[in-house]
Amino acid sequence: MSRTARLLEIARAKGIVIATAESCTGGMVSAAITDIAGSSAIFDRGFVTYTNDAKIAMLSVSAQTLDAFGAVSEQVADEMCRGALIHSNATLAVSITGIAGPGGSDYKPEGRVCFGITNGTTTRTETIEFGALGRENVRLAARDHALDLLLKAADSPLP
Repeated sequence: MSRTARLLEIARAKGIVIATAESCTGGMVSAAITDIAGSSAIFDRGFVTYTNDAKIAMLSVSAQTLDAFGAVSEQVADEMCRGALIHSNATLAVSITGIAGPGGSDYKPEGRVCFGITNGTTTRTETIEFGALGRENVRLAARDHALDLLLKAADSPLP
């Protein structure tokens, strides 16, 4: 059984409803979930917020947070997933913001992706350094990691 099919099964059994807030993946997590028949039972909506303005307008990410930490930061990932939960009917939200490439900088290299996950009570963030795998591979790895975060959070409470 695929991870998305397992996610659908567990979320349906527990009454979990999911929202996504995506930047560098451009909706790939939402697409992976909605590729599974019956996903409307567990998926409310996906926010693709590629620009800082979109993050502010759609997810209520603070301009001050963006200025202080940059879009690719755990602080912004935190505000993105919280905003997705607030602006949806979801009970579980995941966020992704990163540098898929090509390019990057010494400070924020290609392949750095920040994730957030929240159930409204507990929020967790993390940064994964996927490395310079190329744009497509970084995006696929980020999508899969976000799905794994959702699956783990649906299967057991967030730590």
